[in-house]
Amino acid sequence: MVPIGRSILSAAVLFVARSTQTTALSTAAVTPKKVVVFGGTGYVGANVCERLVKQGHSVTALSRRGINPKPDDENLSQVKWVSGDATEPSVVKKLINDNDAAVHAIGLLFDVDSGLAQFNTIVSGSKSLPGEESTYDAITRQTMFNVVDAIASKPSFFSNSKYPLAFVSCAEAGWPDVPGGKFVDEKLAPEWLQRYLVAKRTVEAKVVSNASKIRYCFMRPSLIWDWGKLDVLPAIPIFNLASALGVPFVDKTVRVETLADAIVQCIEDDDIEGIQRFKEMEDLAKRA
Repeated sequence: MVPIGRSILSAAVLFVARSTQTTALSTAAVTPKKVVVFGGTGYVGANVCERLVKQGHSVTALSRRGINPKPDDENLSQVKWVSGDATEPSVVKKLINDNDAAVHAIGLLFDVDSGLAQFNTIVSGSKSLPGEESTYDAITRQTMFNVVDAIASKPSFFSNSKYPLAFVSCAEAGWPDVPGGKFVDEKLAPEWLQRYLVAKRTVEAKVVSNASKIRYCFMRPSLIWDWGKLDVLPAIPIFNLASALGVPFVDKTVRVETLADAIVQCIEDDDIEGIQRFKEMEDLAKRA
């Protein structure tokens, strides 16, 4: 018979050994990547840049302004800020070729054809105002098509690995796939929202058609928020309650920090691919 004291000691040693092994696995260093963030000065993009830098990645951010939105931020000061137009294929192609992964966070809620463009300074986290040619087609479809085409034509140098790409889509892009969603999409959604969703879905289809070269993550948040986004705070309980009650075409809201952390996980982890709704994003963010 093994003495009780020795049994307890053996169990303790085994527990410590396993705990040490688990900790070592969970804190294993992430291989640094060179990541380009399209729309890096925006509400989502800036949060993604900050977290990528914290994880040790080399980050380049493209935007119209090309200026650090938070000059005093220690992490954002390490980002390479580039001013450029993502609707120009040559601009996008150079950045894709110079980097190992990409995040597309360019977007706007109201385009110039919606008649509501002036409200972007209220609903946009970066308080940006659309330019004269800022349509959903140009801002979403054209810029992402440039990204996808650049990745598809990027020299592989005999590598079989796919290019990591995270695209900030929206929960409503999945309406046709849930009960009642198609009716809301076709009968209740205003014209500007229908055009907004057409652009998102067209992009997703384009990416999927190039899945042999792209390891993609479609981030599909509904309302994105933090405590400073006063314009959406009143709607958050409504969305969250509807989602909790099981309304299939309403998703729980997503904090911008959660979305950004989930995007970083998608870039880092080769096993993550496909559509990421709020549950998947929350799970990914917990791993950050």
